[in-house]
Amino acid sequence: MIEFQQVYKTYAAKGREIQALKPIDLEIPAGRIYGLIGHSGAGKSTLLRLINRLEDPGGGRIKVAGQDVTQLNASELRAFRRQVGMIFQHFNLLSSQTVADNVALPLKLAGEFSRQQIRDKVQRLLQRVGLEDQANKYPAQLSGGQKQRVGIARALATDPKILLCDEATSALDPQTTAQVLDLLNEINRELGLTLVLITHEMDVIRRICDQVAVLDAGELVEQGPVSEVFLHPQHPTTQRFVQEAEQMNEEKLHEDFDRVEGRILRLTFKGETTYEPLLAEVARQTGVDFTLLAGRIDRIRDLPYGQLTVAFKGGDLEAARQRLQDAGVHLEELR
Repeated sequence: MIEFQQVYKTYAAKGREIQALKPIDLEIPAGRIYGLIGHSGAGKSTLLRLINRLEDPGGGRIKVAGQDVTQLNASELRAFRRQVGMIFQHFNLLSSQTVADNVALPLKLAGEFSRQQIRDKVQRLLQRVGLEDQANKYPAQLSGGQKQRVGIARALATDPKILLCDEATSALDPQTTAQVLDLLNEINRELGLTLVLITHEMDVIRRICDQVAVLDAGELVEQGPVSEVFLHPQHPTTQRFVQEAEQMNEEKLHEDFDRVEGRILRLTFKGETTYEPLLAEVARQTGVDFTLLAGRIDRIRDLPYGQLTVAFKGGDLEAARQRLQDAGVHLEELR
């Protein structure tokens, strides 16, 4: 759906050029939820705004649904932007307009719909986001979560193919964040939209995204399926995000290593093997003893996973390793 070919972006500041985005290649498949994660200043907002040409690239090509959007003139760009909805961190609602009027705004600007068509569509959109009883209220009368739902309804008004989410949950509390992410997940599945979501929270990526790209100082440092990037992070920036999300203290964990004997492995289970008693079975079959040092079980979107840090000693360790690998368990040697 979206393809970046050696796209970069520079800004002029105080007589010098600052490279906000280094040349990157990126492909975002149609119908997926694609996450962009990075710390402040990493370039993720710049990348997002390049997709709908709110920012112009310094060079390279950007293709959306096969169309080179870097070559569009003003009228073509207006038509293209109707295919791309955007949800903002701070909602960007018009305070003097009702909920219904905020949702209707893109339809009025398009100038192609009758008043009755606009009323009907606004009603359907508010039903979709669960706000049909709030149509005549003003933004100041709504909670943060309700405001974001209005923003989502407005973004869907022109029947876009792509939905861009600019830190859409960072201004919300954890419970409301979960509800908004569930709504975005539902929209993706029911409408088949391509969602591009930027965040600085790995937990948001884990809950909703199919694939993820990690940005650091304007550079794309890691990308791939969330299950691979989250469970086996390669770049130090990605590793820090995962540790923060999992509340892992690597320094404390390594202190624990000094208290046990034997070989230390990290075991990663995915899918139904997460719930099987593999470790106990392997210990009985091979005679190894084990000590659990750390562990967690959770989900990456709909995929259950588990990770255990285990110290093994005695018995036939090589046979134990082989049996675990044969069962689909990923092994990483830590000591």
